[in-house]
Amino acid sequence: MRNPIFFGFVALGGLVGLFSAAMDDWGTRVVMIGVGMLFGTAIGGALTRVRRMSRSLRQGADSIPGMGVTSEDLAANYWRDKGHPPFMKPPEGDLNPNMSGPDGDSA
Repeated sequence: MRNPIFFGFVALGGLVGLFSAAMDDWGTRVVMIGVGMLFGTAIGGALTRVRRMSRSLRQGADSIPGMGVTSEDLAANYWRDKGHPPFMKPPEGDLNPNMSGPDGDSA
């Protein structure tokens, strides 16, 4: 449905250019039709969002693959990282809640 609307705006821009130079010679008419189609292309493309970036292009521009921040990297290392992002994993091991040493003395 977007393409007919887009091409409609392009044709409408060409018609506006033609009617604005209706009493001039053919060289001026052709130039004005071209300018009208240019503006129609810009307006039609903006309103129908014909040029939309794909998901992979947006993701590739924001992050570097292999650094652990892309969704593919997180999914590949899920079991190793236990679902936590890199460098945000909580410490493992037996930590004493009152921060004393292993035999009960303060460190």
